[in-house]
Amino acid sequence: MAQSVSSDVLKDLAPTGKLRAAINFGNGVLAQKGPNGEPRGVTPDLATALAKRLGVPLEFVAYSAAGEVFAGAKQNAWDIGFIAIEPVRATEVEFSAPYLIIEGTYMVRKDSPLKDVTDVDKPGIKISVGLGSAYDLYLTRTLKNATLVRAPMGGGAAGIDLFVNEKLDAAAGVRQPLEAYAKDHSDMRVMSSYFQEIKQAMGTPKGRTAGAAFLRTFVEEMKASGFIADALERSRQTAKVAPAA
Repeated sequence: MAQSVSSDVLKDLAPTGKLRAAINFGNGVLAQKGPNGEPRGVTPDLATALAKRLGVPLEFVAYSAAGEVFAGAKQNAWDIGFIAIEPVRATEVEFSAPYLIIEGTYMVRKDSPLKDVTDVDKPGIKISVGLGSAYDLYLTRTLKNATLVRAPMGGGAAGIDLFVNEKLDAAAGVRQPLEAYAKDHSDMRVMSSYFQEIKQAMGTPKGRTAGAAFLRTFVEEMKASGFIADALERSRQTAKVAPAA
């Protein structure tokens, strides 16, 4: 299923002669740091495979939060990124179909009266979120009564810190890091239900249409071949590989 690479694709995805790949260390499902700080995980693996396909060198551009990655699209700081599909982001980014689906849910204190995600959207409830995250954008669109309190950019950990330090009612975030935190803090629990399926996709800055079409085909191949499932297993992460588009 190897794709041929046209000059238009190379112009879109490697305009400087190399592939600049944005890596978000704020989402541990997608990327982790190795012993020397090098990127590891499913998104660095995808970037490496894409650079090989294009026949160009790879440069990682590191970020600590998805909101920072999105800002980088407007600054021409990267050529491909790994961020969740959101309407606000689609104004600046050409997206592939999802390659992974992860859940957005809430963490609360163990004695909280909030039991299910449907309990949270009530007057007076304050929820911490990471500024510019997919769940921030989603909850901004959908909540009718609860109040969002945004942590400065810094990934999901910043939202958890805000929740704890300000004694808020709930922390919104990606399920896996919330569950990891709750595992080490017996006074916390993560809801079994979720408010959002976060669709993680590959993207390139708006207007790079040839590159975007190439990415869409590439993502489908990586899903079908088992590459993404294998990359998750190697990085010891659990998430659902998205179905074929």
